[in-house]
This record gives sequence, structure tokens and C-alpha cells, in this order.
Amino acid sequence: MKSEKNILAAFILNLFFSIFEFAGGIFSGSVAIMSDAVHDLGDAASIGLSYFLERKAKKQPDSRYTYGYARYSVLGGVIATVILIVGSVFVVTNAIRKIFNPAEINYNGMIIFAVIGVIVNFLAAYFTHGGESVNQRAVNLHMLEDVLGWVVVLVGAVIMRFTNLALIDPIMSIAVAVFIFINAVKNLKTVLDIFLEKAPDNIDIAEIIHHTKEIDGVLDVHHIHLRSIDEHNVYATMHIKAAGDFADIKHKIKDELKAHGIAHSTLEFENENEDCGDKECHIHLHNHSGCGHHHH
Repeated sequence: MKSEKNILAAFILNLFFSIFEFAGGIFSGSVAIMSDAVHDLGDAASIGLSYFLERKAKKQPDSRYTYGYARYSVLGGVIATVILIVGSVFVVTNAIRKIFNPAEINYNGMIIFAVIGVIVNFLAAYFTHGGESVNQRAVNLHMLEDVLGWVVVLVGAVIMRFTNLALIDPIMSIAVAVFIFINAVKNLKTVLDIFLEKAPDNIDIAEIIHHTKEIDGVLDVHHIHLRSIDEHNVYATMHIKAAGDFADIKHKIKDELKAHGIAHSTLEFENENEDCGDKECHIHLHNHSGCGHHHH
């Protein structure tokens, strides 16, 4: 499995690299490097975690996890993102302290470490790009910021070397941390939507209902529920009041759902004089006009 090997490689690289960075931060006296070290250690932890969870997520459904294990991968995304958010807050507080009490920095040492930082992280980012799952995207986001962070540190170190403006060091830390924080929060929202069983944003329920009602023999559609297990697998359940050949109608509805990217569906049929007994089964459609529900 390509993704697993990549994640493992990135984990090993990051772990060794963060140890190397702590040494570099102590040697050069730079907070930007020290905070990168903390950040990388957090990355290593979350990557290690997502390696195990990604493997578990690939397991087939069984009698205990009937929907499969895909959510484990999503859980990895949550934990990785939370680590990033906490890490970026830590970096900012550290940097603010440094603005008020600047310390001596060894600029040449800092430049050398930053060059190595850019190279190592570029390799790690290259290994992890092109991931499919939320989890792998979180890992790759980590990598990209690391490259970015080191490029910033390198440029800053060179400027400080020639201008002696020690203030640049903490300012760089803060800039990178804010960028990471904003991306992490966006990622967290995607993941929480999945856990909260929110219907995927790219699926138009009103359109599905409208098209389904146009199928010959379909009298009414209700009890529609959509849920996504991870980002890719969407499940749908619905009740269809119909007259005619149920098998034929069922295939047509399944085709309609497939056209909307829903591969797993469970359909319950009722004939026209059957009452589903549930008065609460009509969902309210948000801001869709001309497509209201008519109670028969």
C-alpha cells in the first residue's frame, strides 16, 4: 500500500529530524528553530498515529463495525489537526516572549540548520503528496507547512545575518503559526461535519427528491437520510411510496443515486394506501424554492 509506506517514511524522517532540530535550536539560540522542533515532534506523533489508524481503516466491515473501519482514518485527521492547533498556539506564546526578551542568536548556525530543514522537509512533502483520505491530506499539509516554515526561517536567518535585527526571528515564528492555525481549523470543520453525520455538501438532496419523484410509478419519497462514513463513501436510506413494478423502480432510483455519487443505498417501498406511520418523516429543505413537499 503506497500511502502506508509513505506515511511511515515521513514518520521516521520527522522523528529523527525533530531531535536534530532541538539540538540546532539550542546551538543557534533561535526560537523559530526551537518552535519548529516542537511542531515537528507534534507532527511525528500525529503521523505515527495516522499510520496505525490508516491501517486499521483499511479493514473490511465485520459484525462489530458493520460500516467498516473507515472512520478510524477520519479520527486520525481529528487528532492530527488538534495537535497542530495546540502546537501553533504554543509557538505563538513562545515567540511573543521572545519579542520582549530577545536573546543572542548564532546566525551562521541558524542558516546551516535552515538549509538542512528545507531539504529534509521537501523530501518528506514529496513522499506524502497526492493522498486521498482526509488523514493523508492532514499529513501532507503538515509537510507543506514544514517546508514553508523552513524557507521562511532560512530567508529570515539570512536577513538577520546581515542586518542584525533579532526581532525577525519571533515574527517569523508567529507568521507560520497563524497560517498553520487557519488551515487546521478548516480541516477540523470538514472532519467534524463527518462525525456529526452532516449530509455531504456536494450532494443536492432537493434535486435527488425531485428527480426520484419524476420516475414512473413513484408517488412520494420521504425519510431520506444521507451520511458519509469518511469523505468518499456516502450511504443513503429512503422510503418510496410507489405503484407498479418495485424492482424496476428500485433500479432506476439506484441509478439516480449513483449519478449523485451515492453507491450504498437502502430503499424501503410502500404501496399507495400503506401509511408509513411516521408523521415526522419529511425533512425541511434549506433554501430550495419550487421543490416543496406535498403531503398526499
